[in-house]
Amino acid sequence: MLNIISLGAGVQSTTMALMAAHRELKPMPDAAIFADTGAEPKAVYEHLRWLRSDNVLPFPVHVVQYRNLKEDLLLTAEGKAVGTREDGRVAPPFHAVNPDGSTTILRRECTQNYKIDPIRKEVKRLLGRDPDKPIMTKKGAGPLVRQWIGISVDEIMRKKPSRVRWVEHWHPLIDLEWTRGHCLEWIVANGYPVPPRSACTFCPYLSNDEWRRLKESPDDWNEAVEVDELIRTFPARKLAGLTKGGELFVHPSKRPLSEVDLTDPHKYQISLFDDECEGMCGV
Repeated sequence: MLNIISLGAGVQSTTMALMAAHRELKPMPDAAIFADTGAEPKAVYEHLRWLRSDNVLPFPVHVVQYRNLKEDLLLTAEGKAVGTREDGRVAPPFHAVNPDGSTTILRRECTQNYKIDPIRKEVKRLLGRDPDKPIMTKKGAGPLVRQWIGISVDEIMRKKPSRVRWVEHWHPLIDLEWTRGHCLEWIVANGYPVPPRSACTFCPYLSNDEWRRLKESPDDWNEAVEVDELIRTFPARKLAGLTKGGELFVHPSKRPLSEVDLTDPHKYQISLFDDECEGMCGV
């Protein structure tokens, strides 16, 4: 059985990887896999480079990518096809306001397309299988892969079973009854740099606290503002829940990000990633 860490390069998945390197979690993973959306904050990419540097982890870290999410948002805004899709659509869960005043959150497709699928294809490659073909196993046969997922007990609602028989999910931090705070304590106690939050710069699930931290990096903030302005003109026919003349926003206040008051840490707070597929983002 292969042991594979789903690495988001955030606090929880970094803690899992480093605990495995210390042999505090066993067995030793065969590899970690980071799915790159092309839209992570600079701090995440810097932290990932450190994790992949010599003498940090005793197992390889594979970086995979489906496509660049920001570039695909531009294609969607222009009504062009994205990847193999003919409908020209890519849909993070942006906040929508329709002309009649109704509001909704778009169906989230980014996690599946840009995180889960690329990781699963790389796992198949590591098994020596065709990444584009399903793996068929006999009923009752054991899994081929144990996938380590960095969900802590304070986010236990994100724990999901595997959708395929050949992969079993393992949540070691939940088994340890650790919170994100426990992970941070372990990181600091062992002299490691504190990882950043792993999420796209324009993720609609960010809290005001996280938006303020993002704003400390001008490049990341400018990218988020750019995307927020870009999605305002998305063609309504492409996105379920958005009608003609409706507008999209990255912030739950449903106002342009550049104009939002971010000083109140509790205002517009939404449940972070609670319904996110298989716990792949923000860890």
